[in-house]
Amino acid sequence: MTKVDLMGKLVFLVAWVTLMQGCCTVKSFSYDYSSSIEASIYIPLCYDLLNCLPEPPEAQYGGGIVRNADFSDGLHGWSAFGYGGLAEGASPTGNRYAVATNRTRPYQSVSQKLLLQNDTHYTLSGLVSGGVADVRVVVKTGGDFIHAGGVVAKAGCWSMLKGGLTAVSGGSAELYFESNATADIWVDSVSLKPFSKEEWSTHRAASAGTARRKTVRLQATDSAGNPLQGATVSLETIRNGFPLGAAMSREILTNPAYQTWFTSRFTVTTFENEMKWYSTEPAPGREDYSVPDAMMEFAKQNGIAVRGHNVFWDDPNQQPRWVQGLPYQQLLAAASRRIRSVVARYAGQLIAWDVVNENLHFSFFERRFGWDASTAFYAAARLLDSSSALMFMNEYNTLEQPGDMAALPGRYMQRLKQITSGYPENGAGMAIGLEGHFTAPVNIPYMRAALDTLAQAGIPVWLTEVDVAGGPSQAYYLEEVLREAYAHPAVQGVILWTAWRPQGCYVMCLTDNDFNNLPQGDVVDQLITEWTTAPRAGTTDEQGFFQAELAHGEYKVTVTHPSLNASVSQSVKVELGSGSHHFIHV
Repeated sequence: MTKVDLMGKLVFLVAWVTLMQGCCTVKSFSYDYSSSIEASIYIPLCYDLLNCLPEPPEAQYGGGIVRNADFSDGLHGWSAFGYGGLAEGASPTGNRYAVATNRTRPYQSVSQKLLLQNDTHYTLSGLVSGGVADVRVVVKTGGDFIHAGGVVAKAGCWSMLKGGLTAVSGGSAELYFESNATADIWVDSVSLKPFSKEEWSTHRAASAGTARRKTVRLQATDSAGNPLQGATVSLETIRNGFPLGAAMSREILTNPAYQTWFTSRFTVTTFENEMKWYSTEPAPGREDYSVPDAMMEFAKQNGIAVRGHNVFWDDPNQQPRWVQGLPYQQLLAAASRRIRSVVARYAGQLIAWDVVNENLHFSFFERRFGWDASTAFYAAARLLDSSSALMFMNEYNTLEQPGDMAALPGRYMQRLKQITSGYPENGAGMAIGLEGHFTAPVNIPYMRAALDTLAQAGIPVWLTEVDVAGGPSQAYYLEEVLREAYAHPAVQGVILWTAWRPQGCYVMCLTDNDFNNLPQGDVVDQLITEWTTAPRAGTTDEQGFFQAELAHGEYKVTVTHPSLNASVSQSVKVELGSGSHHFIHV
């Protein structure tokens, strides 16, 4: 049977919609957040990618420890790797670069030998061109090959690769490029910049201070607008401005201890499995939303915002069993029923939807409906839920694994472009979802570099399913991941993938079965406390001002004064970009 085109799919989906409707300082070197790779500009209802670069910019940090980083001294310091060829190239404007030629193996390229320092973070960047290919950087140490980053190279222009690694032990190493194609690889402006752990943490703290806190001046005035000197001002946090939440399981409905533990910590959640298609429609036409409905009601009663997870999952092994073998027309009808059922049911009640899960690694619906299946699903979801809910592309390994070429930040950006350019209205409300299933040791420099690249989209970024595989360093790396996310200005929220079940959590638990904290739970509690402004009080000066540095969030401000018969309270929101001067009229 002939496959319908995108608009045909949209018409079919919208028809169902109509039917239903009818009835975003280190002292020595500061960290460079820039990432010029096919950077993008985002404005409401419009998302597009700029062309890749006609000429490479200068190497970041002057190349760091890389010698002759911009090839201004020809190929000095560089060698052919893997018995391939190496030549010098030059652009019409005189820019010089290296060309890896005569390539018959992925690893045949250009390389440089380096000396790494012990227990040091390195941030990596470089410009690549040549043929259309996946290109990544590998650092070869004594007994290991460390993937440090990758990019989708294009012919006729330069693409920026940004990544990083942590050297656990010092010594000799060799940096080289590799590709999945035999086309020539052009390389320029290579940088590998070391940061001590102390420098890295210092910069992270400074970035968090800028991105998450603000100095606020509160002025108490009387009914005539005159400042009140000597007024007592007290501040109490109502809601933290940075959403740090956790997944929940259906067990929370019947376990009071789980309820108490969860609601005392988290204000945002994702249902682990209960809203997925295989949970709500286990047999064709037999829908059962009783569990997610009850979980929604519990969340509402406790002031917990909910992310919808998920409408569709592109992994063929994660479909309801009865869906996997459906003929084309029946699958289209089933998918249409699914999206109108779940999205219309919870429209206006959620802060986000994971519309298509993991469509970089898998393509169940694209293989059945065509390459634009995801585009159609996002368009239909927005029609069904016209609220402010964000529409996420949710994916794994984009932050976690620089060696996974299917999930490179550049690949993510390409897929995002396909979804938005195929149906421009999809650009409004799109968001980047990064699952964050980490294994130890976590490549923290790569995580930051990937966030830098994705931040160029100019749309909200969330870490949506964070966990760290078990081991003695699990809690340490969880803290590193959470601090890195909190400090990055592009990240707007984090969900921990720690839904509790008696038989154990998916990968990482925060508590034991009696809801006593494990080390990971202690880390989370410590950060919640650290990132929340503790209650404080002070006295206004002669101009009626009280000044405080506050974490972003919503506050109850209470003012008392001898001239008042009673105290006066007012809600104040402290946000990035909002004013820092607030009037409290008493």
